[in-house]
Amino acid sequence: MRFSFIRILAPLAAFAAPALASAHEVYVLPASTTREALAMPAFSEWGVIFQNIDQFVLWGFIAALVIFVVFFVSVSRALERVLDPLLAKLPPYAPLIGRITIGLSFLAAAYYQALFGPELPLAATFGGYAGLVTALLVAIGAMFIIGFYVRVAALAAAVLFGIEIAAHGVYMLTYANYMGELILTFILGAHILAFHPKQDDSALLLRIKQKLAPYSFFILRVAFGISLLYASIYAKIIHNNLALSVAAAYPAVVHFFGFEPHFLVLGAAIIEILIATFFILGIEIRFTSLFLLFWLSLSLWYFGEVVWPHLILIGIPISFIFYGYDAYTLEGRFFKRDGREPVL
Repeated sequence: MRFSFIRILAPLAAFAAPALASAHEVYVLPASTTREALAMPAFSEWGVIFQNIDQFVLWGFIAALVIFVVFFVSVSRALERVLDPLLAKLPPYAPLIGRITIGLSFLAAAYYQALFGPELPLAATFGGYAGLVTALLVAIGAMFIIGFYVRVAALAAAVLFGIEIAAHGVYMLTYANYMGELILTFILGAHILAFHPKQDDSALLLRIKQKLAPYSFFILRVAFGISLLYASIYAKIIHNNLALSVAAAYPAVVHFFGFEPHFLVLGAAIIEILIATFFILGIEIRFTSLFLLFWLSLSLWYFGEVVWPHLILIGIPISFIFYGYDAYTLEGRFFKRDGREPVL
């Protein structure tokens, strides 16, 4: 079923412009290597599975075991009684974490002269208006951080996102996490710990907030999952030679895990797709966030990747850890008991 799902999404991903560097881990590749990898036909994942069937079954069983263990620990009544009083105090701070995160991301974009990622330089998209866009990014970032007319800032940022969509098409699904955070911020406003003028909460905006607030973290969660899913499918399925080139450039990684490089790429793809699916469906939200943060930290440390495009990938999982389960998560919907939600 998982690979059928991939095949359904693959044609959509294929519309992405092949000249673009893709997915976050390939920031470490030289531009020439990226172009060569994009031009090569993808290797067969099915062939890799059949050639490594024993390891595939073994590690599939281990992954399933870990998922079930985490689930049963997470819904333990004893653990819920101990930790839920603490976890119940955290959700009000989740929107603040997201707001600060996206503010820092836009300030970093202005500093590094690229919007959302280093493969999207301002000069390439905005030409002679790059200087004006830089000033706008600084203003947007500052408004988010201090909490000043954040809905205006969110709308301005959404316009910039729309311009990038016009320029780069469906590739911008890589950065759907930004749009999810912008929508959440527009719905909730500045929230807490902000310079918050009264004009920011007009009667219309208050009605929007009251009606849409229950959906805000659902929107963010799905958008975040889509961004992870698209990046993984693009760099590890559609153009899997990109990830294979990373493995070739860092043979110590292959040696450490002890896997054949193609199998390592396949395993990474499956793990990332599972992480994305768990976020979209709302399964083991906190554990999945912690797992993502752990591996992202290792990747940044080992590969020496550019940090600023990953700020959004760090801040949003932290906000999920604080917020927990919204009403539209599968696990929260079916396993909340007596006002208590699953711990992990």
